Amino acid sequence: MRPANPKNKVQILEMAIPLFAKSGFNGVSMRDIAAVVGISAAALYYHFSDKQSLYLQAVAQAFANKDEILTKTLATDDPPEQRLYNFIFKFSELIYQDANFLSLLIREMLDGDDERLQKLTNQVFRMQFSSIIDLCKELAPKFDSHLLAVSIIGQLVYHIETKQVRVYLKGGKPEHNDPEAIANHIFNLVMYGAKSN
Repeated sequence: MRPANPKNKVQILEMAIPLFAKSGFNGVSMRDIAAVVGISAAALYYHFSDKQSLYLQAVAQAFANKDEILTKTLATDDPPEQRLYNFIFKFSELIYQDANFLSLLIREMLDGDDERLQKLTNQVFRMQFSSIIDLCKELAPKFDSHLLAVSIIGQLVYHIETKQVRVYLKGGKPEHNDPEAIANHIFNLVMYGAKSN
């Protein structure tokens, strides 16, 4: 029997994302989520068998629209250099627009257990990362494509994660937080390295 006045799954996931982004998997209970959503814990369990299931779906939801945009960006007929630039720019722009998404990524990388990380990788990140590796193989066949893909994503994530601190460091400027400035810098750095080998 269906609970009275349930929220739909997408609404629940959207309301759970900021909680997980702020407090992590271990810092949020099903009761916390139910309270924020405005339903009983029993109604929450109607939609999700356990907290891990809800969490994995919340991360997938946070990544879903970004994944579609990034997949389209990587799948064009543009030359590989243009696809790389477009990917870096789009990813930077998307992360700047959604602080919860970046917080979820960072928190999970720091706090995630092996089982959850493996599930997230398989269910959420594997396809996108494979496309980036393929692009790296096209751009720089002499480089280790896995390391190059990780370096590109790492530069993006770290640059954005440190935006609050960088303005106080020598040479830090507010315009360094512009997604286009980030994309230009990382793209030029990667292309310079790729051409040097």
